[in-house]
Amino acid sequence: MNSPTLIIDSQVHAYARNSPERPWVGNLHGPAEVTGDDMVAAMDRVGVHGALLVSPWTMYRYDASYALDVYQQHPGRFGLIKPFDHQSESVREDIAEWKRTPGVVGARIVLIEGPASRPEDPGLNRVLAAGAKHGLPINVMCWGQLELFGELAKRNPNTRMVLDHLGLRQPFEPPVPDEPFADLSDVLALARYDNVSIKISGACTLSHEPFPYRDLWVPLRRIFDAFGFERCLWGTDWTRAAELLSYDQAVNAFLLTDELSDAERALLMGGSVTQIYNWAPTP
Repeated sequence: MNSPTLIIDSQVHAYARNSPERPWVGNLHGPAEVTGDDMVAAMDRVGVHGALLVSPWTMYRYDASYALDVYQQHPGRFGLIKPFDHQSESVREDIAEWKRTPGVVGARIVLIEGPASRPEDPGLNRVLAAGAKHGLPINVMCWGQLELFGELAKRNPNTRMVLDHLGLRQPFEPPVPDEPFADLSDVLALARYDNVSIKISGACTLSHEPFPYRDLWVPLRRIFDAFGFERCLWGTDWTRAAELLSYDQAVNAFLLTDELSDAERALLMGGSVTQIYNWAPTP
């Protein structure tokens, strides 16, 4: 087994300790603080070359200032993604400005709170149209709304849409749900849309077994077969997964397994990120 030339984590978070100077809006499961330095140290320990740094919506909503600070400190290690408020009238201009920001590789929509959205929602379609215009993949967090995701993908065929976290509800702490892949058929149906990719992020949090999580490989192989490895992006969803496993385990479950060929591993753990986001880490 050969390690991939580039190992890129498709989703990590970094954040400062909750304080009056930088208050949290909500509470993200995980350590009280994970700085950019902490995240880089964790990556270095297991040979991860770079990561997509997603500004945590739960803590900071649409303010990506901390992620931007981390990028300034480690400009070669992170590509930047931030959430956008699709209900904002200025969202098209906001995305255009974000695209001009150094280090930016994508945008995000979070559809897990508030009233249910409809596929004809003008705000959602403005975000997706802006993604196509500016060449920014739009990452979508939409647990429980896979049908909506599919309709949006059909309406916006020129937008690269990335389904976060397998499209499946994932636990923030033990126990793992009895049937974590119950909605897998709905996920697989989205492979019909050529503009859809899928993050294999946080997958280890769905296992009922200890490391190396062997019970994951049958359902994961179905996803790989449906989407093809060129549309699948491995990631840890660190730090959300911190209460279920270590960062090293989240990496090594994929890096050391015999379930993947070297070619598959190279695409899944880095190659697909460079193709979809047009980004690669630099020393």
